[in-house]
Amino acid sequence: MPAAARAVDTSKPARVIGKGTAASCTSSAVVAAVAKGGIITFNCGPQPVTITMKATAKVRNASSLVVLDGGGLVTLSGEGKRRILYQNTCDQAQGWTTSHCQNQATPRLVVQNLRFADGNSTGQRAEGGGGGAIFVRGGRFSVVNSTFVRNRCDSTGPDLGGAAIRVLSQYNNQPVYVTASTFGGANGQGGSCSNGGALSSIGVSWVVLNSVLSYNSAIGAGANPARAGTSGGGSGGAIYADGNNFTIRIAGTRVEHNKAKEGGGAIFFVSNDRTGKLQIESSTFASNPSSGFETTGYPGIFFLGSGKPQISGSKLR
Repeated sequence: MPAAARAVDTSKPARVIGKGTAASCTSSAVVAAVAKGGIITFNCGPQPVTITMKATAKVRNASSLVVLDGGGLVTLSGEGKRRILYQNTCDQAQGWTTSHCQNQATPRLVVQNLRFADGNSTGQRAEGGGGGAIFVRGGRFSVVNSTFVRNRCDSTGPDLGGAAIRVLSQYNNQPVYVTASTFGGANGQGGSCSNGGALSSIGVSWVVLNSVLSYNSAIGAGANPARAGTSGGGSGGAIYADGNNFTIRIAGTRVEHNKAKEGGGAIFFVSNDRTGKLQIESSTFASNPSSGFETTGYPGIFFLGSGKPQISGSKLR
């Protein structure tokens, strides 16, 4: 397991949300802690707790490291009304720290041992929209042992996506790591968006390890570029990836029961300059219908990139 894909040691937190009871764990406390940064843990009592977010928690660009660790007991809910977590190094409202905002090493944002439910970024079209639960541009980002359920973003649009997560730009083109995490997981629990019912990016690489992506949907219509008379979208039931030179590596992962109204019931992968690579190892892809189009011989996948998808030790059906 690469070091960047592992959980961060949170035994010495900079901030603790809560004072031992569920009632002490509030939306305002989460927003304030994320704005201050550092390693953040929760003390909400011994039972699982849901914190209903009344505002989006936003990372300040002066932070070097922001870690949110729910200890396996905390759900952050967008209440079906708002995005839950936001990082954007090019958003001057969060502090302007460099002249090359699209390529800076910090903040490094890590979410681990958390559950994100009912995030909704519908109508949030800044930076192209998407990211129902989490939106990230710049710095570094990783997800460890976390669950995403019932998240949404706009239902139309040719290139927006990521009902759970939308990422634009990572420092020096390093990948986003997703480890031991679940997106959907059961019927009725998946995310839905115009594209990318779970994950979406432009020009960003991903490494997805030992995870589950299931029951997510790309619900737009008209593909990209949008066909005449349509609003566009509908590709990448689980993952929508566009751009030039990027890679996706999926290993030890189940990608099942996702669907796309257009292309790629599981994965939509388009490298515009045909340099991008898709690698699938020791994984299972099953029952990911593409209602419009997919690449022959690769069920649930639409691929335009370097050569052919590299498949090893995996089942695609």
